[in-house]
Amino acid sequence: MPALSEIITVLEQAYPPALAESWDAVGLVCGDPAEPVTRVLFCVDPVAETVDEAADLGAQLIVAHHPLLLRGVHGVAADTAKGSLVHRMIRTGIALYCAHTNADSADPGVSDALAQAIGLRVTGPLAPNEDGVTGIGRIGELPEAEPFATFVQRVAEALPATVPGVLGAGDPDRPIRTVAVSGGAGDSYLKQATAAGVDAFVTADLRHHPAGEHLANPGAVPALVGLTHWASEWPWCGQASLVVAQAFAGNVDTYVSTRCTDPWNVRAERTSI
Repeated sequence: MPALSEIITVLEQAYPPALAESWDAVGLVCGDPAEPVTRVLFCVDPVAETVDEAADLGAQLIVAHHPLLLRGVHGVAADTAKGSLVHRMIRTGIALYCAHTNADSADPGVSDALAQAIGLRVTGPLAPNEDGVTGIGRIGELPEAEPFATFVQRVAEALPATVPGVLGAGDPDRPIRTVAVSGGAGDSYLKQATAAGVDAFVTADLRHHPAGEHLANPGAVPALVGLTHWASEWPWCGQASLVVAQAFAGNVDTYVSTRCTDPWNVRAERTSI
């Protein structure tokens, strides 16, 4: 049985901590590096639902994309939301490891997984680092052009269902061939997607004003596809799971969380004019 430290070594080869943004908090949150690990759960959010899932599976490790303790804390008292999770994981022998912006920038990383799910052939990063290979977001292309409305439906079919669904902004008939994607909150990369001249930009958390101002430009390119944050990053869980499964074949069982941790869980539409 591999030790937790051995699994961390494999994860950090795939998602080097040096790629993380300076403000980020990545790495081991709790757990004994010397303890053996036979089951690992991969998820986007380290929350009560995914800790429950790990406990039900008998997993000794949760690998999450989002950090649990992103901002500095002076304590993890059990009567606080995050402190209670830390206490529960320690009591039940579950370690927590987080790979956030280092997984975003890695090659392959979060946006590669999103691009693959959609059916894109990746040609390079959207916002490259100095090496020209790693960086935030990816640019890719479809096997052949398709109408924007069809492309929006393609995205919806490729990702797990969420209550808000998938939204498109653009001419429904415009042909889409080249696409930029950015898992997570990506509207700060709208300028890069525009400069790249792609036909569509797929990301999460697009804000009203930047999107509206972009679309107000005559013949605005790219068209926009808006996702929930969780759905845009969930494909990475399968990618990271495969990294560990291949490294420890036959010795570690890996699982991708089936719990939707998207916060939006109620949808209502007006029933009268």
